[in-house]
Amino acid sequence: APVAPAAKPGKSSAAKNAPASSSSSKPATSAAVSVSKEIGQLKIGGTSRPHSQQSNVETRVSATTPTDESSAPPQQVKSKKRIDVVAAYSKEQKSRETLNLVVVGHVDAGKSTLMGHLLYAMGQVNERAMRKFERDSEKIGKGSFAYAWVLDETEEERSRGVTMDIATSSFSTKNRKFTLLDAPGHRDFVPNMISGASRADVAILVVDASTGEFESGFDGNGQTREHAILIRSLGVRQLVVAINKLDVIGWSQERYDEISGRLFDFLTGCGYLKEDVRFVPVSGLKGVNLVRRIDAVGGEAAPGELTSWYKAAAAGDSNVIPGAGPCLVDLIDTFTMPERPVSKPFRLAVTDFFKGGSFSSGNSVSVSGRIAQGHVQVGEQITLVPGGSAGVVKSIDVDYEAEEWAVAGDSVVLMIQDIDIQQFSIGAVVCASALASKPIQAVTRLEAQLVVFDPQVPITNGFPGIMHIQSLNVPAVIHKIIETFDQRTGEVVKKRPRHIRKGATARVEIRTETPVCLELFKDSKDLGRVMLRKNGETIAAGIVTALYSQ
Repeated sequence: APVAPAAKPGKSSAAKNAPASSSSSKPATSAAVSVSKEIGQLKIGGTSRPHSQQSNVETRVSATTPTDESSAPPQQVKSKKRIDVVAAYSKEQKSRETLNLVVVGHVDAGKSTLMGHLLYAMGQVNERAMRKFERDSEKIGKGSFAYAWVLDETEEERSRGVTMDIATSSFSTKNRKFTLLDAPGHRDFVPNMISGASRADVAILVVDASTGEFESGFDGNGQTREHAILIRSLGVRQLVVAINKLDVIGWSQERYDEISGRLFDFLTGCGYLKEDVRFVPVSGLKGVNLVRRIDAVGGEAAPGELTSWYKAAAAGDSNVIPGAGPCLVDLIDTFTMPERPVSKPFRLAVTDFFKGGSFSSGNSVSVSGRIAQGHVQVGEQITLVPGGSAGVVKSIDVDYEAEEWAVAGDSVVLMIQDIDIQQFSIGAVVCASALASKPIQAVTRLEAQLVVFDPQVPITNGFPGIMHIQSLNVPAVIHKIIETFDQRTGEVVKKRPRHIRKGATARVEIRTETPVCLELFKDSKDLGRVMLRKNGETIAAGIVTALYSQ
């Protein structure tokens, strides 16, 4: 289905009539939440160049979005008998549990090839389609990209050999169901990577073991380091590091130990717990050690150089029977499920929207995204923020299957009727009916606790940048530096400092050009995180501690 055109930048009428600098504005609420446990390592090595291309997720809040509809009563719609979703979920929880898995890493690390081969080996891609990918990729001289084409679907991605946007798929292992988010590795598309990572529960970090390639991704301007910090800043705690292309260097144990050692020290310094970081040697192109252990019956032809040293004991996995170490699927199958805030008020941040969909009628709009909290069911009344427009959920697709209800953590497509497509925008939030609970706030002023990474210039009052929230990014300014403090003790180091140094933790006031939908971090971990970037460089990340009413 065609995607709706992006909204043009501009301020809403509410923002124009109520200046953000108004002295009568008061904080809606505040929270003293320590940022040190949620944002880990404070350093991104090297400098980066400006974006050469705008990402397709950099959509501004529409100037045409109405802000005076919140008083309009939701339309009463005849619906089916109401389902007790919380009770139904508790009964079906085991069968419905799904983890959102993002795959990240430096450009050309082989992420799409690795995951495309994994999907093929697990039966998610049929033989006929795979043979077509092989023929078509050979025709343009890119035969080694055939598995990558499973996920890289656009003509531009295939011709350039670079993932540009988030590709999604799904698969199941013995104990888990996964929604796969394949993120781009090129620095020009970091905003798209952030959009995907903001929906993730767990991650695979893919690194290239080839001589010199790991160093180019990890040192200097590489994305291996930045991606690891970004996903940790966005709440991902569990990580598998796939050391790819080891076959190119003869499955060298020395190289594997060197890379895993450097990354382990770095990742635990970023805030990952040592028990939540695991490593696995793989070959995405040859399919070695992806879905079967190298000593498994019916597994891949085991390279002797790998079987000689990759053992279960050496991998530190006591749950695997003696023999070869675990394969990639073995490791992701042991990811633990995070707690889902099913009982909180419904929130879904819009990542995409389009006219029509399954069972479409003339006044229906389909919106996609991951449910941040709460639950929703067919026939339920909802409120769209900004604007306060009221509508009704007509259908729900969860991972491409029609369902009567969905809960926090589900990646869904909701068909909503009675709200015009012009009211939707990337970053808008679909909430429970305003009659049932208070919707999320859309604000232009907020306070946040930030961890500063390694900006090219000091951060001072008036520092401009791009603020990322879920899939939305908007121009913003650090209007005021309130204080810096020690992230270990929480003690204030300095009030109203002139600048924030690299590695410091600070409380600041941020102002945005257009209203953005946010929650306090203490109320919503998904909707209470922000990230600041400038000139293609991530400069800070943090959590929302106060919101100011318009």
